[in-house]
Amino acid sequence: MAPQREWFEKDYYKALGVSKTATDKEITRAYRKLAKQYHPDTNPGKEDQFKDVSAAYEVLGDPVKRKEYDDVRSMAGPSGFGGTSGAGGWGGGARAEDLGDLIGGLFNRSSRRSSGTRGPIRGSDLEVEAHIGFEDAVNGVTTTLNMVSDVTCQTCHGTGSAPGTSPVVCARCQGTGSVSDNQGFFSFSLPCPACGGRGTRIEKACPTCRGSGVESKNRQIRVKIPHGVEDGSRIRLKGKGSAGANGGPAGDLYVVIHVAPHKIFSRRGADLLLTVPVTFAEVALGTTLTVPTLDGQVSLRVPAGSKSGLTLRARSKGLPKVGKPNEVGDLLVTVEIEVPKHLSQEQRKAVEEFAQATTESPRKYLEVESNARK
Repeated sequence: MAPQREWFEKDYYKALGVSKTATDKEITRAYRKLAKQYHPDTNPGKEDQFKDVSAAYEVLGDPVKRKEYDDVRSMAGPSGFGGTSGAGGWGGGARAEDLGDLIGGLFNRSSRRSSGTRGPIRGSDLEVEAHIGFEDAVNGVTTTLNMVSDVTCQTCHGTGSAPGTSPVVCARCQGTGSVSDNQGFFSFSLPCPACGGRGTRIEKACPTCRGSGVESKNRQIRVKIPHGVEDGSRIRLKGKGSAGANGGPAGDLYVVIHVAPHKIFSRRGADLLLTVPVTFAEVALGTTLTVPTLDGQVSLRVPAGSKSGLTLRARSKGLPKVGKPNEVGDLLVTVEIEVPKHLSQEQRKAVEEFAQATTESPRKYLEVESNARK
């Protein structure tokens, strides 16, 4: 692909919200986030932003194109190629003949590489949601997802041409997929308007896909969800996304997992969390609690004099760790003192007797601090 005129005018790093030193993974992560935010199917009116983000990723997501883009942008200097400073009206203070040598070499190198028809184009990535129960998340499950997406047209097998016919070489660009736009000092390469940059033209379009090479179909995708998966996790299914163009590979499918909450348990990673109410007498005198687990019961000792909020640990009674089938989290039980709203006469009498027998206030340290200030 030869450098496009937009390369001189648009800051693709800014479009994706990343720095010029961003890694390939950071660029891909930023693109996926913005593509989801601006996708026209779920965000009507955001078509222009989606196109800008896609155009930026098409260049920065390809290491070769990214290097050429960086080379072109670095030649422009801080003022950009649209400035008026420097010799010949170019920014950065560089001489026109120097820029001509540098960019001419870059353009010639890119033109040689882009000769011939437009190459295969990878299909777009898709995202689908899967809702599973808490027990399924614990034990793992294989489920089937129903979705509608683009697949290779079964009538023309992706060529876009009607059965019995084939695409022909574009007469205007002679199969290169691009034409030159002379702008005086430079000659910019633009997608051929006759064939849309494909290098070939379809004389008789496929009746099923109307020349696109892809068709929308209902699909059933089986996905294996591992045990211990957390709510919000994403599973990647390689090659299960939208079909590619010009013989390109399909994109990937990302399955976002939503786990239904449990009736009594919550979780933190592989640890199960459980809150158990206790009486004042139980924490004052000490007691043994029998609490449920995912596969039975376990007994835990509450020491005498424990405070409300004490957390007890039952080891290996939690969830299996993702990717580590032999490691299991713990069950964390938090005890909370439950204060009754209504007391019987016997309970009130007992509490009053306890209050009379209590000679030392638990707020004694506050009184000492108050007297010290006086």
